Amino acid sequence: MTKSILCAVDITDKSDKLVLETANKLAKLDNAQLDVITVVPNFGVTLVSSYFDENFQGEMVTKTQEALKGMVGEVLGADRNKDIRHLVTTGSIYEEILEAASQAGSDLIVIGAHKPDLKEFLLGPNAARVVRHSKCSVYVVRD
Repeated sequence: MTKSILCAVDITDKSDKLVLETANKLAKLDNAQLDVITVVPNFGVTLVSSYFDENFQGEMVTKTQEALKGMVGEVLGADRNKDIRHLVTTGSIYEEILEAASQAGSDLIVIGAHKPDLKEFLLGPNAARVVRHSKCSVYVVRD
């Protein structure tokens, strides 16, 4: 029986609505807690960060939190949105997803698999890394 599901979405990718809907259906089957996560790149550790305002990272996280809540509300409805934990983290996508799953005690991670581009063939897509390194089950939704 699944008690906690972590759904990883990219709020800029419209096809992740299917990922969210799938995670919600799976959560309802076992009356599991649904957490939805999105990851913001960490601009604070790169040369690029010198071109942004000091508060840019914090503002980005705040705006992303609002956008995530908006996306979940739009896809699943306002009533369901109240029961969902919305997580916005910064850093490496697959590492943050795995860390959040570990901290939340998630039994299942739901993640989308998108058509890879050339760099993903060389480095490995985030979904593949999550599947490979996760300590819990991973449900991959194909678009």
